[in-house]
Amino acid sequence: MPENWILPRIFPIGGILFDFLFVLIAIPIEAYLLHYRLKFDKKTSTFYAISINLFSSVIGWSIFFVSEPILPLQVRTELINYMFFNNFKSPNTQGLLILTAFIIFFSTFLMKFFILKVLLLSLNEQFAKKEEEAEAPISQRRRWRTFGNLKFQSNNLIITVLIANSLSYSAITLILLFSAK
Repeated sequence: MPENWILPRIFPIGGILFDFLFVLIAIPIEAYLLHYRLKFDKKTSTFYAISINLFSSVIGWSIFFVSEPILPLQVRTELINYMFFNNFKSPNTQGLLILTAFIIFFSTFLMKFFILKVLLLSLNEQFAKKEEEAEAPISQRRRWRTFGNLKFQSNNLIITVLIANSLSYSAITLILLFSAK
């Protein structure tokens, strides 16, 4: 198996360009939803949308290039056939394609959520101020209220990322359907 761990000599430039187009489509959709639902300003929501989409795209392509040599020969043949010629050889590939699409959708959703959560925690100036204020004694009632607000914000973040990911994937699916005809 170690001989399979080499970089490919031919890169799927068409697939990478389509991915770049998809990122350019997903960024404004997700930035608008981050602005509208999470009440970020437009510059901040655009920054977060660009960051989560580029990071998830780089992670996705890295996973693709690592997992491609490990795949069975028939799946690799179908994958390469689709990447370079935009069609499938075997009619049995549709079920595998649907399963792969669901896996990619939910893994991208989880990646985007965790990347956004890390960005929010690492780039938020209010987070450092809250740690300084935590040294002062806080009443039990206020702690429960803060915990409830954090839980609500976390749920709102999950729902917003799920809606944004769903809308961007829907737009990408429409473009794929139009390009297939």
